[in-house]
Amino acid sequence: MKLEVLGTGCAKCKTLLENVQKAVAASGKEAEIIKVEDIPSIMKYGVMSTPALVKDGKVLFSGKLATPEEIAGML
Repeated sequence: MKLEVLGTGCAKCKTLLENVQKAVAASGKEAEIIKVEDIPSIMKYGVMSTPALVKDGKVLFSGKLATPEEIAGML
């Protein structure tokens, strides 16, 4: 599974990255976690507000911060 955290480096984006890492560790699943910060790459997903989470090329949510528990439910 490939997870991409989209965001330009704001506090919420950094927190989302940490929450994704916690959720993956707690789930016991294997995942490649990538932080995407450049605007053109974020825009290719059609995301207009960050932070956002992408799983295997599909945007799960954008413009909000999810808890590790919420993220684990999406994995």
